Amino acid sequence: MSEPIHIPIVEEELSVGKRGKTSGKVTITTSTHAVESLAAADLERSHVTVERVPIGREVSEAPVVREEGNTTVISVLEEVLVIEKRLVLKEEIRLTRSTSTEHVEMPVTLRKQVATVERIETPNPNQGEDQ
Repeated sequence: MSEPIHIPIVEEELSVGKRGKTSGKVTITTSTHAVESLAAADLERSHVTVERVPIGREVSEAPVVREEGNTTVISVLEEVLVIEKRLVLKEEIRLTRSTSTEHVEMPVTLRKQVATVERIETPNPNQGEDQ
């Protein structure tokens, strides 16, 4: 017996590929708008009043700096030479603090950006043809 003979006929092969196709474009634009606004704040302001009060009283030791409510009292001393040395309270300096609040409004310019997106379709070159 003889061996069968094989004769190659045609063999098909599949090749898959892809290509890029632009279906549309997108345009983005930004615009900046200025908006006038009013900035408001409460500001505190401190004031100090200086008052000199003459005392002229003899003391045995130096008084310390003290607080009387919103007032700081600072004693001013002077040594006076007599037959003996004495400590005389010459004056007190009184510093009184007061606080006031002032409402302030000031115009300011604020910038605001807006983005606009626009899609542009490109026509399909194969439309209308039979495939």
